[in-house]
Amino acid sequence: MPEQSCSHIDAIATVKPPKRHECDECAKIGGRWVHLRTCQQCGGTHCCDNSPNRHATKHARATGHPVIASAEPGERWLYCYPDDRFSEY
Repeated sequence: MPEQSCSHIDAIATVKPPKRHECDECAKIGGRWVHLRTCQQCGGTHCCDNSPNRHATKHARATGHPVIASAEPGERWLYCYPDDRFSEY
């Protein structure tokens, strides 16, 4: 994954870890997820775009929260929706 920082990612001083290892929204509706992402603004954990409900992207669009972090064990990267940038940390 190439290192491509942006102002939204640069503003992240401390990466928020997931509070639970489940999608906040899928847990409410009995949905399934493939991978999890944690919003770096509010700390919510949501499912990725490979998951049926794509809650992380829906959350970013609905709230304007720009940056997510992978909530998967062993993965250390951030993604910025508005700038379409990835950065490892």
